[in-house]
Amino acid sequence: MFTGIIQAIGTLSSMERSGADMCLHVSTGDLRLDDVGLGDSISTNGVCLTVVALPGDGYIADLSVETLSLSTLASLRPGARLNLEKALTLNTPLGGHLVSGHVDGIGQVLSRKQDGRSIRFEIEAPQTLARYIAQKGSICVDGVSLTVNAVNGSRFELNIVPHTLEKSIMSDYLTGTRVNLEVDLIARYLERLLLADGATVPGSGKGLTLEILARRGFLRD
Repeated sequence: MFTGIIQAIGTLSSMERSGADMCLHVSTGDLRLDDVGLGDSISTNGVCLTVVALPGDGYIADLSVETLSLSTLASLRPGARLNLEKALTLNTPLGGHLVSGHVDGIGQVLSRKQDGRSIRFEIEAPQTLARYIAQKGSICVDGVSLTVNAVNGSRFELNIVPHTLEKSIMSDYLTGTRVNLEVDLIARYLERLLLADGATVPGSGKGLTLEILARRGFLRD
C-alpha cells in the first residue's frame, strides 16, 4: 500500500525484453534505499513493482504482461522521469489516500491551463472507470494522490499546486500525455458490496446496473 505522496523523482535507466515480459532498471536519485530489500514494493508512476535486484544506483523490477497492458510503462524510454514512493508502514503519515499501486487504466491529458499559480489539467479516463470518479473524490494519477475538482462524463479536472508540480512529473504533462489512473479503493469495494449475492454470478464484473440498484431499494419511481 502507498499514500500517493511522491518521495522522489527517479529516472528510467533501461528496459529490456524478457520473453513477453520486460525488465526495468530505475535510478532512484534522492530516494534512500537503505531500508529496502529484495521483494519490497516501490510505486513507480503509480504501479506497484517488486524489487528483484538492488544494483547500487537504484532497483530492478520485472513487468508482467498484465502490468504492461494496463499502464504506460511499456511506452517509456530511457531517461524518462518517474514518480517514486516506497510502501507505507504503520509509522507512515497518511497524507494522501490509500493507494494500492494496482493501476486500473490509462487516461489522457486533454488540456493544460494556468490557473493563478496552479495548473489546471483536464484528463479523460476510460469509460469503464468514469463511474468511480466523483467531484471532490480522490484519484491517483501516475502515483500522485489528487482531489477531483470537476467531472464531466468520463472527463475530470485537477488543480495542481506549485509544490506538487515541483515534486512530481506532473510539470512535464502536455496535451496528449498518457497517464496511469487508479480509482479510489472505497468506490471499487462499495460497488462490489452492493452487488451482494449477485457478485457470485458470472458476468457480475461488469458492475452495477439500474436493475440491481432498483432491487436493492436505491431507486424509486
